[in-house]
Amino acid sequence: MKVFSIFIFCLFFFTIAMNSCFSQEKLSGQLNLMPWPKEIKSNKAKTILDRDFTISMNRKGSRVYKAATKFLRNLANKTGVFIDEGFPFYNREKATLSLVFKEEANLSFNTDESYKLVVNNNKIEITALTDVGIVRGLSTLLQLIKSDGSNFVFEGFYIKDAPRFKWRGLMIDVSRHFQPVDLIKRNLDAMAFVKMNVFHWHLSDDQGFRIESKIYPKLHELGSDGEYYTQEQIKDVVAYANNLGIRVIPEIDVPGHAAAILTAYPELGSDENFDNKIVRYSGVFDPTLNPTKPEVYTFLDNLFKEVAPLFPDEYFHIGGDENEGKHWDANPKIQKFKKKNGLKSNHDLQTYFNIKLEKILRKYGKKLVGWDEIRTPSMPKSAIIHSWRGKNEGFENGTLIPALKNGYHAILSNDYYIDRMLSVDHYYKCDPIANADLTKAEESRVLGGEVTMWSELVTPLTIDSRIWPRTAAIAERFWSPKHITNIENMRKRLKYVNHELERIGLTHIRNIDVILRNVSNNQDISSLKILAGISEPLKIYNRNEGGTEYKTFSPFTLFADACSADAPDAYEFKKAVSAYTLDGNINNKENVLSFLNSWETGYSEFRKLEKSPNLVGLELHYQKLAEVSHQIKIAIKREKFSKKDKDSIIDLLEELSTPFVDVEIVIIEPLKELSTCLNRRFDLK
Repeated sequence: MKVFSIFIFCLFFFTIAMNSCFSQEKLSGQLNLMPWPKEIKSNKAKTILDRDFTISMNRKGSRVYKAATKFLRNLANKTGVFIDEGFPFYNREKATLSLVFKEEANLSFNTDESYKLVVNNNKIEITALTDVGIVRGLSTLLQLIKSDGSNFVFEGFYIKDAPRFKWRGLMIDVSRHFQPVDLIKRNLDAMAFVKMNVFHWHLSDDQGFRIESKIYPKLHELGSDGEYYTQEQIKDVVAYANNLGIRVIPEIDVPGHAAAILTAYPELGSDENFDNKIVRYSGVFDPTLNPTKPEVYTFLDNLFKEVAPLFPDEYFHIGGDENEGKHWDANPKIQKFKKKNGLKSNHDLQTYFNIKLEKILRKYGKKLVGWDEIRTPSMPKSAIIHSWRGKNEGFENGTLIPALKNGYHAILSNDYYIDRMLSVDHYYKCDPIANADLTKAEESRVLGGEVTMWSELVTPLTIDSRIWPRTAAIAERFWSPKHITNIENMRKRLKYVNHELERIGLTHIRNIDVILRNVSNNQDISSLKILAGISEPLKIYNRNEGGTEYKTFSPFTLFADACSADAPDAYEFKKAVSAYTLDGNINNKENVLSFLNSWETGYSEFRKLEKSPNLVGLELHYQKLAEVSHQIKIAIKREKFSKKDKDSIIDLLEELSTPFVDVEIVIIEPLKELSTCLNRRFDLK
């Protein structure tokens, strides 16, 4: 009887859990929230947005006041409703939206970001322990506004929400290509919109040192090509991020990736005869700080003492990656030092260097973060391991799981290198923990994840399109419950969020037209947009293979720069083909034909353009696309498909599958699937 009671008890709670999951699954088909909340229920109420909409705060707080004011501006701009009161009140009894929180957070890793949001009939309330929780709740509420045909309304929901991981970051590399302050700020706005909370600012590398230093002015005078952030600009960005509930983590990359530093202060280098210069292209280079020189540590101590106060956060990133040690190997004095101090390898020497840095940073109240190369048995456990080489490739590679099992806290970035230009589906499937064999203690040491935007192949014109909207999907992986994994549903919501991100200031959509107008020499770009809709830039750094094709001052206003990592028409065509192959009814047939028609007519329009060097490289592939589209279209309409048709299409698809102008057409597989279907359906008549 006791066993039966336990069974009934477990069944009861299992049923409740399943009903909750089914309810959320149903709501996710109706709503476009991203990231998806931890818990959400409909209550059938609604609040109408009109001119009398008001916000009340239960206490004063700069972060909430600014967030509420920005919310009102976004709300008005999104709906066109003329709201009479453009700023929040304090303790107003009959306000439409009440914001109730207990404390103003001093941002840290442990800041509570949870909130509750309830939309009742003409009354909304967001409650949270901290003001940061209120900021997160306002982001969700903004996504709930919709039109019912007559009015804009907030539909009734109860939401209880909190993040899965505490570290949900975006790294932007401003060394390879400098990114101005306004660009950083609009990306911070986008981060806050999808509840990311760490901005990792990669401020130095071989291609540039981007911080003004008053102690060592040659760093920005000689190491930046005149493109750097003043200390006042850095303070401004940090304050801006703080108001959004975003922590800013600086990175000064040492001892490798130091060409810009050594351009300014060559005496700190490991090769005293090397002609140090700012690097103009991509790759891993030899200039390295000399860890045997006391003056190197004096330099870093003084530099960190100057820079650390600009960034209030407790974490400081020192890089520490990709040091091949060639200049160390070639320096007899360094080899003698290693032998004297019992340092068997360059990795041991770098650990010697990192331990000294850890002590310097600790002196200034900072915890050291470094790429996974910093992990060795003697590295203090207080260091944070930033894994960029995968979850589990062996102890010696210093990757995530070995770091966790050896007592380190860690952040995962390997699966989120967004500059690799992989599909959003790939990134969305990657989980910081996944199904790793970890104890609860080891799992608790996974701080979270970080999207990395290395800037070898991006400029201020294109960087938004390389970060967004895919990063919004990754943000959901960091925030939402682990079981939220439906890709089709994610894509449905991301399509909506993509335009919301543009509305709040990103340039990732509008700049496509800017680039295509440049490619066409200001001619009609409609045919180019059709081709771009099924073309994607080459992936995993193949565009810059060998690191010599593009330099920092090369043009990034080419056709490839207008193409996204998720060609929108390619995805829709794939779905259309799948539907047609399953059921060739008239609707599915016409859907496929509409795509084929667009590519054929697109090429006809393309041929009318006055040719220019930037268009010549598109001609052949566009022509082959039009030919294969025409042949398949005729076969579908006539319901005849000969062996000659099949062979011709195979040849055309082979030619189409080759890369051109740093892009590839990504509908080859659906076209093959369509050809196979025609072969089967019409039996080579």
